Amino acid sequence: MPEGDTIWRTAAALRRRIADKVVLDARPAPLARLKGRRVDGVDPNGKHLVIGFEGGIALHSHMRMTGSWHLYRPGERWRQPQWRATAVLAFDDVVAVCFAAPVMELVSDPRRPVAHLGPDILAESFDLDEVLRRARLCDAPTLGELLLEQRVCAGIGNIYKCEALWQLRLNPWSSAAGLDDETLRHVYLTARDLMRRNLITPIHRQRHAVHARGRRPCPRCGAPIRIEAQGAQARLTYFCPRCQGSDANRKKRV
Repeated sequence: MPEGDTIWRTAAALRRRIADKVVLDARPAPLARLKGRRVDGVDPNGKHLVIGFEGGIALHSHMRMTGSWHLYRPGERWRQPQWRATAVLAFDDVVAVCFAAPVMELVSDPRRPVAHLGPDILAESFDLDEVLRRARLCDAPTLGELLLEQRVCAGIGNIYKCEALWQLRLNPWSSAAGLDDETLRHVYLTARDLMRRNLITPIHRQRHAVHARGRRPCPRCGAPIRIEAQGAQARLTYFCPRCQGSDANRKKRV
């Protein structure tokens, strides 16, 4: 699933190519209302992307596990089949195509699709106090699950959950309620720092400490990195059992 930093990079690429341009064609049929409208803005929020058009209408997309935005020259061959396209926006010199996005909708209020989200972890005006307030109200049973709760803080995904907790030597299965405010602040700021670095250095060029390194040695202590499913969605958590501690109550070991 694309994480917040990926969506920010996508928004920046779209903004450079389509901002202030007029849509010449839009499909499928439900998007035809965008034809002839000028792009007012491209705004990421957590894992959501909202493209605003003149007249107040907006196109809201969420990539989930499968979606991605591509940019092509007119007439250029697409890297995915046409049937996978959930949105096609044609301009005079570029075609923006979104493939396989489970959520693609026109909205009259661009704030509505993201109103439920917590503060965006990559925003310049990141409201950490509001994140902590929401975290204390959240019923997520473990620290790892709390970090993925978008209603608390928008944008953190499984990669940065694992990397931030490893960096701070925190057990993903520990109780968030048991952490003091200073430690919890440090957790979110560490994830933010890692994600902001990726706005400059693409994630595929970065070396992860634990994520996607199951059974390989921990770069800090050498213990084999473990992979275990966590939470109701069974998201795979990568961690070092020596650096971060272990818990006999964990299930579904991989």
